[in-house]
Amino acid sequence: MSGRGESTGPRALAKAVRLAAAGAAAGVLAAGIALPAVGGAGLGLVAATEQVDLRPAELKEPPPAEVSRVLDADGEEIARFYEEYREAVKLDQIADVMKTAIISIEDFRFYEHGAIDIEGTIRALAKNLNAGGVSQGGSTITQQYVKQVLLNSAVTEEERAKAMAPTYARKLKELRHAMWVEEKYTKDEILEKYLNIAYFGAGAYGVEAAAKRFFGVSASELTLTQAATLAGAVQEPNATDPNRGRKFRER
Repeated sequence: MSGRGESTGPRALAKAVRLAAAGAAAGVLAAGIALPAVGGAGLGLVAATEQVDLRPAELKEPPPAEVSRVLDADGEEIARFYEEYREAVKLDQIADVMKTAIISIEDFRFYEHGAIDIEGTIRALAKNLNAGGVSQGGSTITQQYVKQVLLNSAVTEEERAKAMAPTYARKLKELRHAMWVEEKYTKDEILEKYLNIAYFGAGAYGVEAAAKRFFGVSASELTLTQAATLAGAVQEPNATDPNRGRKFRER
């Protein structure tokens, strides 16, 4: 796995300044998005950002559990054991239409911004304030990857609740981890990680598991319609159900 490498001198300093400035702005805006009911109170956290740590924070990435297979003497699979249906694949094993679909729906400026998308965050904040509630999110694919890692790492219900709580503290924690992820990995590596950890519903984690569960094909074989369906399922995974697999395949 290749990182971005390290830089020194003025370039590194400028990068740190940009990240800190972006982090401060995103922290405030994210608070407004996550807590629209408080409105001005969320924006009132501007002063508070001067007292919090906005440096990138390392994200612990324990490998998610995959399917365990039992083979007979001839090497034929006879049983599978798993708590979560998940099969990791490389980015080049995922159909281009799937990559395009997930980026278009989840974060269409993914390859243009860093850990946060200031433009997208401002747009989401404006829509949420006008709607009087959360009608649009502001998280990038990197931030969503971080959230999934934290959820997967949670052991107790309390830890899971904290990983999902609509609080400023959670948003700030995710942002700091996202900044670290963006420094450590390339955009393609982040996209691969996200597509292998995202929950698509019906117990399928990762695009390979979802492609097989809903359509009976590998992620590399997905059609445009199938890819669009799966990309949409990520936004509302609880709306999908194993019994709906046939309906998904017939679309």
